[in-house]
Amino acid sequence: MPDPIDVPIDDDTIRLGQFLKLANLIESGSEAKTVIAAGLVRVNDEVELRRGRQLQAGDVVAIAGHQARVSAG
Repeated sequence: MPDPIDVPIDDDTIRLGQFLKLANLIESGSEAKTVIAAGLVRVNDEVELRRGRQLQAGDVVAIAGHQARVSAG
């Protein structure tokens, strides 16, 4: 899997569903709900089923062979 891209956020934390869209890993919020519920999203190499999971700088999100790392804005 390629190295994660760094995606800056404005606040200290961001919800997983929002981050997936911000990082262009998905097209829409409804898609976030679907892929998370299906167990297709990993946070720090663990399957995450909560769309509202709070992410912070350093967390790595992976889906479909793509990775993005939360970075401080």
